[in-house]
Amino acid sequence: MTESHPRISKAVIPAAGLGTRFLPATKATPKEMLPVVDKPAIQYVVEEAAAAGLDDVLMITGRNKRPLEDHFDRNYELESALQKKGDAGRLAKVQESSDLATMHYVRQGDPRGLGHAVLCAAPHVGQEPFAVLLGDDLIDPRDPLLARMVEVQEQRGGSVIALMEVEPSQIHLYGCAAVEATEDGDVVKITGLVEKPDPADAPSNYAIIGRYVLDPAIFDILRRTEPGRGGEIQLTDALQQLADDEKVGGPVHGVVFKGRRYDTGDRGDYLRAIVRLACEREDLGPDFRTWLRSYVTEEM
Repeated sequence: MTESHPRISKAVIPAAGLGTRFLPATKATPKEMLPVVDKPAIQYVVEEAAAAGLDDVLMITGRNKRPLEDHFDRNYELESALQKKGDAGRLAKVQESSDLATMHYVRQGDPRGLGHAVLCAAPHVGQEPFAVLLGDDLIDPRDPLLARMVEVQEQRGGSVIALMEVEPSQIHLYGCAAVEATEDGDVVKITGLVEKPDPADAPSNYAIIGRYVLDPAIFDILRRTEPGRGGEIQLTDALQQLADDEKVGGPVHGVVFKGRRYDTGDRGDYLRAIVRLACEREDLGPDFRTWLRSYVTEEM
């Protein structure tokens, strides 16, 4: 019989990055607030956490990130103006972001990598398992990856990482996992992790994407982890230690994701994500697809 583990309720979203790939747009605007169609990218991520039942969200921020807090707070002046106009539709959209979850914020201060950002969450998380969601990866709500990861963690304990198969030539852009099969077709056991390996040295073409469900034992390991690749404290290095010794924090498993993922961390992929999501919207898709076909046919 499968062992049951404590229910997860907390999500951590690192959002302290400078967004240098999107300069000059991110000079004064957090990259997480850049719109994907008509919602900032960060809202999609919080919606995903809430949909998976994680209604306690801690955002790791830094300087110039105040708009993140404002977006998930109430804006009484705007709400009052929309209410007086009788604009119920826009009023509901404005209120939606502030009703998603209970939001908390802590500043990273000295940005020393993803591992350090996760460590900043230790006082809030305590001794509970928790999820980490990176804002550059948007997961289509029709493909509930995070909910599946939570389910696997509750059944198997330890930590769970999201994996996706990529072309071998692209594995150097990701953390990479060595894996063993399990009785569940979409679940593998992690036996090793390498951060952005050369393709010739990669143990597989399973890339780590930006979703994690972590045992709190990760915090003690992160406190002892020396800076790795890029002079930063790498979460991958800490997870490798968990994979090496299950007695520390349980096993490390991976959920192999084959659904729809939108990468907003690169300018080209960001634009492609907007086009794909706009095409699939009921209110925008029909007219936008017609225009797009005409543009491609006539202009390209």
